[in-house]
Amino acid sequence: MMAARRSSDWRDDLPPVRGRISLDAPLGGLTWFRVGGPAEVLFRPADAEDLAQFLVCLPQDVPVTVIGVGSNLLVRDGGVPGAVIRLAGPFAAVTVDDQTVTAGAGALDLTVAMTAQERSIAGLEFLSGVPGTIGGALRMNAGAFGGEMKDVTLSATALDRSGTLHSLGLEQLGFGYRHCAIPEDWIFTGAVMRGTAGDKAAIARRMAEIREAREASQPTRTRTGGSTFANPEGAKAWELIDQAGCRGLAMGGAQVSEKHCNFLLNTGDATAADIEALGEEVRRRVRETSGVELRWEIRRIGRAGS
Repeated sequence: MMAARRSSDWRDDLPPVRGRISLDAPLGGLTWFRVGGPAEVLFRPADAEDLAQFLVCLPQDVPVTVIGVGSNLLVRDGGVPGAVIRLAGPFAAVTVDDQTVTAGAGALDLTVAMTAQERSIAGLEFLSGVPGTIGGALRMNAGAFGGEMKDVTLSATALDRSGTLHSLGLEQLGFGYRHCAIPEDWIFTGAVMRGTAGDKAAIARRMAEIREAREASQPTRTRTGGSTFANPEGAKAWELIDQAGCRGLAMGGAQVSEKHCNFLLNTGDATAADIEALGEEVRRRVRETSGVELRWEIRRIGRAGS
């Protein structure tokens, strides 16, 4: 539980909004791991203007954290201080013009892929294999099954901490492996992507192949956060983890997946501390056996529990 706040708490002077504000809002149920403490403030803005006004009025020393559907996220047990922003509603809109797809940052990657398929647009099929939203996909240059955001993104929009909207071209986005160059405290609001004219049936077949490959090789129907560690240059994280003897390794209610050992699982009663400690133990064993320092791909936010 979060400590009691003084009456002079910054939350006493929250700006008026058209969206929804919740205090001490549970976050665990919003993540795929189903663990973690509450947000001091959870804000679901009505639209980009509502979010911009909220940021303008929010004290600059209040931290801001953005979450999507919680697919690649570990919320620590002590909760998240400051304001947590969750984009939904208008931010989930997807529109198409010729071979150009415009999507809000809250749009599911799968929805974008399916919309493109319905309009016979090829090149975005890989998004059907990326759990999460377009905002998260931009932040980490998400990729799978031969495609990455850098391959399809024309531009993006983002709000900075002062509420100013920026239009960003591909070069400004500075995409690298699971990385972009945009400041961490900027909030993506949308993206424009381009595919190519394709055959609707062929695109559907490719998406079916991706779905089958994911289900065959990944623990897709469990409480997991997806791929845990980024692949080191010239190596695969899962192979290093397997070689370190970590397949099936358990700690508290957390376990390394037997099916794909770059996935950590909540077997039912794990805490965020269990999952993070298990991940750090995997990193330690990989470091000792291979000399490679694995980098977390799962985003970890908040503070440890008491």
